[in-house]
Amino acid sequence: MSKARRKGAPSELPETFPKPLLHALHLLTPEGTLNADARRKLKQIQHFLTLLGPAMTDIMARFPEPQIVDAGAGKAYLGLLLAHQHLLPAGRGRLYGVESRPELAKRAADIAAETGLAQVQIVAGTIAEADLPERLHLVIALHACDTATDDALALAIRRGADHVAVVPCCQAEVARLLAQSSAGTEPIGALWQHPWHRREFGAHVTNVVRALVLESCGYQVTVTELAGWEHSLKNELILGRRVHRENRRARARLDALVEQLGVEPAIVRMLRGAATTEPPTEPPTEPPTEPTTEPPTEPPTEPPMPEMP
Repeated sequence: MSKARRKGAPSELPETFPKPLLHALHLLTPEGTLNADARRKLKQIQHFLTLLGPAMTDIMARFPEPQIVDAGAGKAYLGLLLAHQHLLPAGRGRLYGVESRPELAKRAADIAAETGLAQVQIVAGTIAEADLPERLHLVIALHACDTATDDALALAIRRGADHVAVVPCCQAEVARLLAQSSAGTEPIGALWQHPWHRREFGAHVTNVVRALVLESCGYQVTVTELAGWEHSLKNELILGRRVHRENRRARARLDALVEQLGVEPAIVRMLRGAATTEPPTEPPTEPPTEPTTEPPTEPPTEPPMPEMP
């Protein structure tokens, strides 16, 4: 069985990715095969790229030079493979890989240069301070640790990104906040009374708040599984597509939840009163059907904007 599996390993290589790039990313052994760890990583990336397909199709069709950010890029597996699959064949667009660890940023930049991915620019620094275009079209983050995922979401919202996709990693911040919450003495506090429950509940609340923040900022949100649990325990994918300027009902739900739990997660603090990029040359996604003197977000002759599903 294992011998047959070893013989069949090369056939598992995705035909869309060239071997030199997979070798440079250390996803292939010197013999040109996939080991168990590389197979797991590549499976996650392939799933992510598949789920990003509609977003990539949208921005490649609508914008002459799509601007994409891979936030917390790490070794840049995702960003480099996405650039090879979409930007290189089209001959346009740009991907910025943001990584705070200098050694990883340098390695990713070297791989991009070695494999001819001139449309990839690696930016060494934090997500919050990175020098990036004012207008972005897609922001992605795969396993950006703890509040780095919030930095990626805040970047997407502030720069008016049309699409955002994040797979969070470790999420410890809200668990710490819950331990100090005044709501801990209320009946609801039983949900996080014990440290184990506090950790698990805190991780769940973190992503619920992230989804509500995106909804309140006008994104249609889908939360789904990235890949099977056998590939990663950090498996929750949050997808957002911007369809409105804002959603006041989602904002009211977010405010009520934060007040009830007695916590204010990082993404809420980051975006308190933040303005988003609204380029005047691009028409709104859903323009009003009739002229009005009021702002287009809430035309006076129509009922209030419905809640995002």
